[in-house]
Amino acid sequence: MKVLIVHAHYEAKSFNAALKDLAVKTLSEAGHEVQVSDLYAMNWNPVASQADFAAPTNPDYCVYALEQRKGYESGSIAPDIQAEIAKVDWCDLLIFNFPVFWFSVPAILKGWIDRVFVSGHFYGGKRFYDQGGMAGKKAMLSLSLGGQPHMFGADAIHGEMDTLLRPVMRGALAYCGFTVLPPYVAYHVPYVTPEARQAMLDDYRERLLHLDDLTPIDFPRLGDFDDRLYPKKSNEEKT
Repeated sequence: MKVLIVHAHYEAKSFNAALKDLAVKTLSEAGHEVQVSDLYAMNWNPVASQADFAAPTNPDYCVYALEQRKGYESGSIAPDIQAEIAKVDWCDLLIFNFPVFWFSVPAILKGWIDRVFVSGHFYGGKRFYDQGGMAGKKAMLSLSLGGQPHMFGADAIHGEMDTLLRPVMRGALAYCGFTVLPPYVAYHVPYVTPEARQAMLDDYRERLLHLDDLTPIDFPRLGDFDDRLYPKKSNEEKT
């Protein structure tokens, strides 16, 4: 299997960096090919703008998704974007590795998604969810946060973890066709003992060694909706 890890943490000694390094070691030793996009080390530009297109179709007014489509088709999209698209096309599994910032991904990772998940290749028209451009590939989140497990849930103070992660798991990955695996969440990381951190790393190693045993998260399928994207009525409702 070919694995791309998109790593978004500024500190090389962080727990997220340890998760990334563990994933590279574990997956490589298991016989998989691994690439890493270390966004801070790459000095990745997270700002989507008309500067991403060498030959914009409309220099006077930028509609970013339309320019993405034309720029990708013509090969005039920015070289740093082209390089990351090539990595995603190469991989079978995409892992986003990041700390939660304000109930979301760090800005640098959001900017990577904004610029790399280009219209016309990752999605477009009715090419989304199971019909998206990345159908057949898998994706997973590996993340850390300061909260404790009891703070997340149906009646918990922060709500459901799936709700917190919905914009990236559903709005980006599933929307573009990836089969999304359950996230690996490391809780309360800044406050736990070294022994507890090691236990979390051990758990992550086991997760990585048994990826094929994970049940993907269920997301919409276009076949369940009509041409106008209304849910198809069941036979009982039709009668």
